Amino acid sequence: MRRSGRTPIWKAIASALRSDIAEGRYGTGDKLPTEAALAERFGVNRHTVRHALSALIEDGLVRTRRGAGAFVAAQPTDYPISSRVRFHENLLAAGRRPEKRILHIEERAATAGEAQALQVPEGDQICAYFGLSLADAQPIGLFESVFPATRLPGIQNALLAERGVTDALRSVGVEDYTRASTRLTAVLADATQALHLQMREGDPLLKSTGVNVDPQGRPIEFGRAFFAGDRVTLTLDL
Repeated sequence: MRRSGRTPIWKAIASALRSDIAEGRYGTGDKLPTEAALAERFGVNRHTVRHALSALIEDGLVRTRRGAGAFVAAQPTDYPISSRVRFHENLLAAGRRPEKRILHIEERAATAGEAQALQVPEGDQICAYFGLSLADAQPIGLFESVFPATRLPGIQNALLAERGVTDALRSVGVEDYTRASTRLTAVLADATQALHLQMREGDPLLKSTGVNVDPQGRPIEFGRAFFAGDRVTLTLDL
């Protein structure tokens, strides 16, 4: 009897090929093995392989040329996680064009968890900042950050006016900041996240939760980022 909830074979093949691309086995522009070769590798028929390739094509990882085969369209972006996390600098260093789009920004009262992370009283005013991160115009992640509005007066207007967090913080007097803590977990995309990231609900995401502090050690940002698992490789710089 077939087990309920079993992963379809084509999804498992697509996941294996995503891993091959993420690990550099196939680089951008490289031709993937033929359908016949992949069918032999995975012990399936060519129709199943074709289904898996279609999923990768829809995700933008693979493209096909009539009569030539399937080719890797893009490799995941290397994104270092270190004491100095900078979105624009990280992507430029990886040879990608960075872009951020603001989805929503507001001032409101801090929740208990936010207050604890930012070391402010519960209910104190914070600025909540939600947006979409892109590399070469392709969505790679969603970010949610909160800033202590009382500690950083004018931060909301600065975030609206500047191209990124670093410039916004500098404009309100924070010349430098470092990452105090980072927590990485794997989660599945919900419907809203999938819509923004142009992926399927239930696809894997890499979730990063962190706190940034100013040179005096005071928290100035508590943030969460959700990266598309097949478009970003998080690297730890120790």
